[in-house]
This record gives sequence, structure tokens and C-alpha cells, in this order.
Amino acid sequence: MKGTKPVYVIGHRNPDTDSICSAISYSNLKRAMGINAVAARCGKINNETKYALEYFKVDQPLLLEDLYPRVRDVVFECKTVVRQHDTLRHLGEVMRKNESQSIPVIDSKGELVGIVTVGDLAKLYFLELGLQRLVDLRVRFRDIIQATDSKPLVSGDENEFVEGNIRILTGSLDNADCLIQAKDILLTGDRSAETLRKCLEKGVACLMITNGFRVQPEIIEEATKRNTFILSTPYDTYTVARLLNQCVPIRRIMHTNPVCFKPTDLLSDIKGIMDEHRFRSYPVVENGKLVGIVTSDEIMLPKRENVILVDHNERGQAVEGIEEAKIVEIVDHHRLGGVQTSEPIFIHQEPVGCTCTIISNMYWQNDIDIPPSIAGLLLSAIISDTVLFKSPTCTPKDKRTAEKLAQIAGVDLKEYGLAMLRAGAGIGDKTPVEIIKTDLKEFKIGDYRIVVSQISVMDTKEVLDIEPQLIEAMKENCDREGFDMHLLMVTDILEEATYLLYAGSPKTLIGEAFKKDASGDHVYLPGVMSRKKQIIPPLSEAVNRIKN
Repeated sequence: MKGTKPVYVIGHRNPDTDSICSAISYSNLKRAMGINAVAARCGKINNETKYALEYFKVDQPLLLEDLYPRVRDVVFECKTVVRQHDTLRHLGEVMRKNESQSIPVIDSKGELVGIVTVGDLAKLYFLELGLQRLVDLRVRFRDIIQATDSKPLVSGDENEFVEGNIRILTGSLDNADCLIQAKDILLTGDRSAETLRKCLEKGVACLMITNGFRVQPEIIEEATKRNTFILSTPYDTYTVARLLNQCVPIRRIMHTNPVCFKPTDLLSDIKGIMDEHRFRSYPVVENGKLVGIVTSDEIMLPKRENVILVDHNERGQAVEGIEEAKIVEIVDHHRLGGVQTSEPIFIHQEPVGCTCTIISNMYWQNDIDIPPSIAGLLLSAIISDTVLFKSPTCTPKDKRTAEKLAQIAGVDLKEYGLAMLRAGAGIGDKTPVEIIKTDLKEFKIGDYRIVVSQISVMDTKEVLDIEPQLIEAMKENCDREGFDMHLLMVTDILEEATYLLYAGSPKTLIGEAFKKDASGDHVYLPGVMSRKKQIIPPLSEAVNRIKN
């Protein structure tokens, strides 16, 4: 599985215990079957789920805020870089060897400081009409040594900057005597010891002996006394002159502040920038460090993320960007809600009270043992979704599965169940906005976009005491997100009843669905605990009746 692109197993937005535990448990099953599956979530963990995870010592799933393609999905490892102090000759060799059009430039710490293109190199050569003034380009002697493949016969401080001009000794010293100045670099071939001594007396900074000609011992001794470089290069004088123009450090021609991207940048956001600048590749930087390269070709057809949906199958409930991903499986216990796929996929859907009931039996059907910690999470989800078997969605299969899981997990089913429900009950320090988004799901019912959230409590009074603030928050959510209605189920676990708060329109839909006076902001629904079985079906039927 190592190195393969992961398959994300993820539940719905504003996840409940079933959504989180399904993702963890099903990804564990898929890994046991040899698939690189990663559990994920697209929302905050609630108190009930947190209790279950901590009790069975299981980490929270990976948080995926969206599935939109990002730079990190198409980035390549950057194997070709140059340093800002490297010479242009080195740059040219790297470009030829790797057939690169542009190369990132880094400093000694590995941080991006620029980028250089083959066009920059070509421009420099087109402008090259003679020997460049290396002093103006702040070239060091080490750059000269590197560019000309020289061997120091007498060495000095290689980090010292060149301070003079380049001179070529083509005839006798008498012909060039008036041109040679102190600090100059003198190119010469096979010359007499007397001629070379006179050059040293002029105070030149460096004698470059071309063609690897022998240098007399007395000249080496004299240069050593004067602390003057003598460099021996294998090339002829003409070639050395050309190479000296290539000893300029890359930092002198590179583009500083290059166009670069972060791994988290959306591909949709960078396409316009790429179209504007029209480079073939761009550096990818994280915390100043070069981490890779992204090319314009790769962003055209990015590889989509593979996703398994658990505990939901509706587009409105899925993680943002689901349309950019490839759905490969769905495991769920809800109604079919219209998620479209590009090809046939595996779907396992059953009319049971909890997705984890389905997943538990998939372990057993495949003869795969359930670890105690995973059994504990599967059990927790069944307890949560069936409200300890009180919900009308609960089936005999849910109860049988839970009893078997409790034995594997080593817990007392009722004792643990009550403790977990108690941990998740109540509003605690939640704000009105957080309360109305608890276990929130979106539904398309007829022509209406409706969201239904649910919070389970031991005492409904603490929620109803702030009903005006909740209704206001629900109205704002409808206006902001374009929903027709927002419903909040305040479910009393002990009384097995629900106060249904609602905002938006049409309120007549509530009255028609539940045969109640809906002129206020809430209705009391005794015996109602299930959104799936006791809220959504009546609303769907009411919409049809209103239409007719």
C-alpha cells in the first residue's frame, strides 16, 4: 500500500458519531483487505463522539475541509536546482543535462531566492560582445576557478572579489606593458620566466596559464611571496576568455521574487496566474523552503481523489468539492439522495438504524476479526443512532450486532451506552450558532432546500430557554446559505420526544406534515426521535400534497 494514492473514507458534514465511527471502522476494514484507505472527516467532532474516541483510545480522523484539487495533488519533486553562487557555466551544464527550461535558485539554507530560465541565459550571450568587467558583477576567484576548470598552482583567498580587468597577453610584454594594471587577471600561454616575472612585478592579482603549460619553479616561488594566484587551465586562451564570461554567479541574472505557489493553493486559483506569465514550470514553496515544481501541463488534468462515502449519499451533505473527486463506494442506511457518479460503483445500503451495523457485518462476512477498539466505536455509533435502541429506526439486526460488539469491546452495553449519551447530551458552552449546526444535514424535498439539525438532551428546558436566539440564528443561516427552511430537532432522550424548532418558509409545510398548529416557532412531537424515519418522510409527503 505504501506510495499508492489513498482512498479517503469520509462521512457527512457536521458529523455525528455514526459518521465518524463509520469512517474509522470502514477504513480499517479496507486496509485489512489491502487497500490504502484513510479515515477522514469534514467537520468538528461533537462531545458524544469525542467521549467514544477517548474511551477506546482512537485518534480522530483526518480533517478534510474540501476535495478541490490543490497544488499538492500535482506537485513534482524538484530534483534539479542551482545555488545562487553557482556560475553560469554550471547553470548551462545543468540545463543541457536535464533539458530544463527553467530552474529554481536556492540559497545555502535551501530557501528559494529566485528562478532562472534558458531565456535569461540566451539573453546574456546575445549581449556578450567582449570580455565582461567581472569587477562590476562582483565575481570571486572561486567562480573563475570553477568556470575554467582551473587548478590552483598558487592559491590565495578564493572568496576574494575580483578587483581588476581581464587582460590577454598575446605577444611580448612590451606590447601589453602599458595596458597591464595592478589587480588585473592576465591570460597567457607558454611564456618565458622573465616575461612572467615582469607581470608579477606589475602587481597582477592572477596569472592564468592556458593549455596547461608548465610554469617555472622560480615563478611559482615568486607568486607565492607576492600572494598572487597562478591558475593552470587545460583550455586555450580563446576558450578561457569565453569561459570567463560564464563565471558570473547565477544571482546576477536570476529573477528574484519569482512567481511561486504553496501546496495548499487551489488549482482553479493558479490557472489564471499561469496563463498570465506563461512559464512551463513554477516553484512550490512551503515556509520559505522549495518543496517541488508544478507544471502547466499537469494542472490541466489533475488526478482526482478517490473517495468512499459513508453514512450519507446526498450531494448537499457531502464534503465541499465532492464533484471534483471520484466516488468509488457508498455505504449507507439512508434514502437515496441523488449523488451522481461517472461510472458504476459498489453501493451497500440497508434499511437499518446505523451505518456501523452494516460495516460490522461486512467484517464478519469477509472473515476479518474486529479489533476491540474498533468494535467499541461500531457499538458507539449504533447506540447513538438508535438512541440505545429507543429510536423507531432501530431494527433487530442493530440490536443483535450491538450485543455482539459489546462482547468484543469488553463493555457493559447499557452502562456504557448511557454514559456515552449523557456525555453528548446538553448544550454545554455551545453558542446558538453551534447548537443549530449540531448534526446538520441538508435535504432537497420537492422544490425546497431544507436543513435539519438535531441535538439530544436530558433536559429540553436549557435549549428552549434560548429559543429566540436559536430561531434568529436559523433565520440568518437560511438567508446566508439560501435555504428555504432550517429545522432543529431538540430530542429528549428520557421522554422519547422532540421539540421541533423551525425558521423560514413555508410554515404551512410543518403544519401539513405533522398536523399541528405551526403559527409559532416550534411544535412538540411526542414519540419522535428519528430524523430519517419520522421527520423527512412526513415532510416529503406534505410537499406532494401541497403540490396537488
